[in-house]
Amino acid sequence: MNTLIVLIGPTAVGKTQTSFAIASHLQCPIISADSRQMYKGLEIGTAAPTEQELSQHKHYFVGQLTPGDYYSAARYEQEVLSLLEEEFPRHPAMLLTGGSMLYIDAVCKGIDDIPTVDDHTRATIKEKYEREGLDRLCSELRLLDPTYYREADIKNPKRVMHALEICYMTGKPYSSFRSGKERKRPFRTIKIGLVREREELYERINRRVDIMIEQGLMDEAKKFYHLRHHNSLNTVGYKELFNVLDGEWELPFAIEKIKQNTRIYSRKQTTWYRRDTDITWFHPDETEQILSFIDKQLQSE
Repeated sequence: MNTLIVLIGPTAVGKTQTSFAIASHLQCPIISADSRQMYKGLEIGTAAPTEQELSQHKHYFVGQLTPGDYYSAARYEQEVLSLLEEEFPRHPAMLLTGGSMLYIDAVCKGIDDIPTVDDHTRATIKEKYEREGLDRLCSELRLLDPTYYREADIKNPKRVMHALEICYMTGKPYSSFRSGKERKRPFRTIKIGLVREREELYERINRRVDIMIEQGLMDEAKKFYHLRHHNSLNTVGYKELFNVLDGEWELPFAIEKIKQNTRIYSRKQTTWYRRDTDITWFHPDETEQILSFIDKQLQSE
């Protein structure tokens, strides 16, 4: 039976090297599930695979967009499913890996068919948010879609704004498009999670940020400063450095904030993953155990 191996874990845990080991073992390409590595030019800030790594292992969904392009989890779901249909005849076991939780769930479970928001509506809501603030938008959401308002993370501007975009554009509550039903897939899924002790992971995060700065993350931020309003740049690492370029923060303070916000994001990822009881967990150093586990699972089909 066709099988999708899903390798997940928090940022900086060590997914890249483990994914290379699995891809080499299975002789299959790697499908990236990182919503920011899709954008060309953001290689340092997203820890994207290097040119050498890309030459050694075929990757999909890395560097195919420009930072100004719009992309969504729904589009990702459709494109990955089409890719798997093409690849499974050649590679009956495929590998999907990354840290974007929503993208992974879109492939494994399906995502609701929410309309794509047009540029005019998106700009209208964004301007409204900047002018009136989050509290005003939350009050409007409570009137337009009380069902979603009761369950939404109303402290998350992105979630509130997106719900209002759908309400404005369609004239219907955002919640009316959310079914919450898991879709069946024509392939089996094996989920592998990587985990480290918190102190160990935090040390790796802090070191990774230092390396990104040494590699020229500030130059990367300067290059795309004019696109800072795009969602692709609403990302830890760039947001903090944009504040430096605005003259609001000093660089050392921004670097510490990048580390702190990355650690916070890693905790959110871990919380999300822990809800999924289908994940089998390993330390990244347990490569042989991971490969043995995959082989046993494939043989048991």
